[in-house]
Amino acid sequence: MYADKIYADQSINTLLQTKHNAMVITPVKKKAGQQLKDTAANLFSTAVSKVRQPIESLFSWMIEKTQIQYAQRVRSDKGLLVHVWGKFAAILFLLAYILTLD
Repeated sequence: MYADKIYADQSINTLLQTKHNAMVITPVKKKAGQQLKDTAANLFSTAVSKVRQPIESLFSWMIEKTQIQYAQRVRSDKGLLVHVWGKFAAILFLLAYILTLD
């Protein structure tokens, strides 16, 4: 899994590796005020960011097109599922429509 720097926790990564055979790949996390002078660390962080960028763009597009963040108005678990799956269906229909235009 490619993740943000906030997920660069060794104990969680070890747990995921042993229990679920999953590896979390994150950019190099520097300490406050630290400059990364290691070229390998910079290249690695850039490579991870390039993999994550299209995924983040897709999620940003989904949020913009569906206004899914307004789920706070939902009052029950069932209502939340209807809201989320309805928005997801709207995205799929929108993507299908866009793809037919090409």
